[in-house]
Amino acid sequence: MDIVCLDLEGVLVPEIWINFAERTGIAELRATTRDVPDYDVLMRRRLEILDEHGLILRDIQEVIGGLGPLPGAREFLDDLRLDYQVVILSDTFYEFAAPLMRQLGLPTLFCHRLVVDAEQRIVDYRLRLRDHKRAGVEAFKTLNFHVIAAGDSYNDTSMLAAADRGILFRAPDNVIREFPQFDVVTEYDGLRGAIDGARAQAA
Repeated sequence: MDIVCLDLEGVLVPEIWINFAERTGIAELRATTRDVPDYDVLMRRRLEILDEHGLILRDIQEVIGGLGPLPGAREFLDDLRLDYQVVILSDTFYEFAAPLMRQLGLPTLFCHRLVVDAEQRIVDYRLRLRDHKRAGVEAFKTLNFHVIAAGDSYNDTSMLAAADRGILFRAPDNVIREFPQFDVVTEYDGLRGAIDGARAQAA
């Protein structure tokens, strides 16, 4: 049986931190895992910036409330779920993702949690576990799933490597250059074709 594991931001929805950076005018918040391979370094700096500027969870949630899925993402996901088990493996947080998940038809999402104080300050974060995308893929394989995974950033590459087939979707050139072993596609039709092709080859 096949299962498809997808990243969220950059694959199905816009990059939350980039949109928040544009709203606040804080250019340093534009950095994502496309730019910084070490997720902990990236998140620690984000939390420092939020604290320096007095920004709280509600400020980020207000920006997220104005976002929707990327064009074509809901249709792609709805169609994919007719033929495959689909799980979203993301390094976002449940406190961010809930409104976007509703717009995507509530697919299964595994991600992390924020630590928020009584004043809505984001004081820390709690990973489900380190490298949870890779661990998720490996767990599905122990259940005898054939796993096809797609993502766009450095933090997706261990998931793609662990899968039976890894696909880079709309990845930046720096990631593509460093990981030439993965298929590369830029449109949802191409992603569906790559997923179907991986299933056919495994049959």
